[in-house]
Amino acid sequence: MRRKSSLGGILFKAVAYTVLILLAILSILPFWIMIVNSTRSTFQVQQSAFALLPSTFLQSNLDVLLGKTFDPMTGFANSMIISVGATVCTLYFSSLTAYALIAYNWKLRQPFFTLIMAVMMIPAQITIIGFYKFMYQLGMTNNFLALILPAIAAPQAVFFMRQFMVASLPMELLEAARIDGSSEFFTFNRIVMPIMKPALATQGIFTFVFNWNNLFLPLVLLTDSEKYTMPIMVSLLKGDIYKTEYGAVYLGLTLTVLPLFVIYFLLSKYIIAGVALGGVKG
Repeated sequence: MRRKSSLGGILFKAVAYTVLILLAILSILPFWIMIVNSTRSTFQVQQSAFALLPSTFLQSNLDVLLGKTFDPMTGFANSMIISVGATVCTLYFSSLTAYALIAYNWKLRQPFFTLIMAVMMIPAQITIIGFYKFMYQLGMTNNFLALILPAIAAPQAVFFMRQFMVASLPMELLEAARIDGSSEFFTFNRIVMPIMKPALATQGIFTFVFNWNNLFLPLVLLTDSEKYTMPIMVSLLKGDIYKTEYGAVYLGLTLTVLPLFVIYFLLSKYIIAGVALGGVKG
């Protein structure tokens, strides 16, 4: 019986590892094909969009790319300003809102949380006309602040922070701080925020990636080419009426995704920790 059990366990592990390896390959393969195609010529891409080995046209694709409206340094700087600013606003004010839902027992607390959950269900495309009109009236249709300040209201981040606080924030610690005369903002900034570091790191990664990849809202609000983000520049990579340089397009996509690869590789442990937060008692 023990021998059969051990053989069954070995077989299960072999199948599990095989499935995981296949899933990893399927996840990496599209990105690898994108990188490989950025080194191939337009003719090679048109002949076969699927290739596993790099070619020798990287420099020529880069020359073509820089000869178009694509400015990687400007796009990178603009995307970084918007992504970092929006991430900071989302993390701080979402944590502050979640703190108000947890630390205080006020009459409309549950209806307010229900309202936040309802807002999560509304697609951004539905409100874009009213939002654009509002930004136009404020004179902010070509301003980075129009993409940064709305990040203060992030219902999904509020929900995430609240769930973490429910499991990890001791109310006794807050009461002790109040008894010692600590102000609410001092308590939040010096006591609550350090406790929230795992949740802040995880939510920060996802928020940054979302804002970096965001195309719809910047495309609507930004009209000055000097303020275009990386996704906008990639979306405008087109050839003339006779030819589209696919190698250059793939290279632009690769340059856009490259910073996200770096972030995932450096902070992958926080992403895993964020997934594990779902298993914390709530």
